[in-house]
Amino acid sequence: MTNQAKETCDVAVFNEDKVYRVKEMVESENILAVSEMFKALCDETRLKIAYALTQENKLCVCDVAHIIGSSTATASHHLRHLKKLGLAKSYKEGKQVYYQLDDDHVKTLITIGLVHQKEVERRDNLI
Repeated sequence: MTNQAKETCDVAVFNEDKVYRVKEMVESENILAVSEMFKALCDETRLKIAYALTQENKLCVCDVAHIIGSSTATASHHLRHLKKLGLAKSYKEGKQVYYQLDDDHVKTLITIGLVHQKEVERRDNLI
């Protein structure tokens, strides 16, 4: 056995009441839609875009393309994907299309993710 403790139970016993109650709760939520949202944020480029949109209230497609170092077509593709999943919204001003995060929940998801990652890095550096 390695330095890590065994991460499984030694016996196969479970709390039936708790398991059935929580299982029902899990099955009543739209987990698939939420997993699709997180899948979109698993893409490094889309996460960079989402983070950029936490820093500025709105960015045009051209701004995003320069921030992520891509073509406007690539930036637009990623932005449309974020919009399709309800993570971003867009509007047109003159000849430019601007994007912003859909709401404060999305900003909170991104911010909490980054804060958590910094905590994990600090903890891992202490070990």
